[in-house]
Amino acid sequence: MKKIALPLLLAAFSMTAYAAGCGKPRNAFDQVYCASTEFSQLDRDLNQEYDRVKKALQPAEQATLKHGQLAWLSQRDAKCSFEKEDGYYVNLECATDMTQQRVAFLRERERECSSTGCVDAKLGD
Repeated sequence: MKKIALPLLLAAFSMTAYAAGCGKPRNAFDQVYCASTEFSQLDRDLNQEYDRVKKALQPAEQATLKHGQLAWLSQRDAKCSFEKEDGYYVNLECATDMTQQRVAFLRERERECSSTGCVDAKLGD
């Protein structure tokens, strides 16, 4: 089984993480816990937003959205993580930033689709 290392470069924590005692982490393990908690919540937000957008689309548009989402996941993983013999390494600040940007992108698609109509080219981004 491979080890997972999570180097911490996270400068700011969400209010949820702060409220959970993450405002002043005592050590690296606290920082990893807080950053991973924040990322986990953001990942849930991402999945919920993706589902909301998908439900508003026709089947062909859903396929375009899925293609774009899978491409984005590949980009995020390539940019924010790597594997070495001794384990996987994830830059949580990078993953959190990219995920926040993707949630904002999906929210914009949801607004766009419900108001002026979906732009297929944007769904595939």
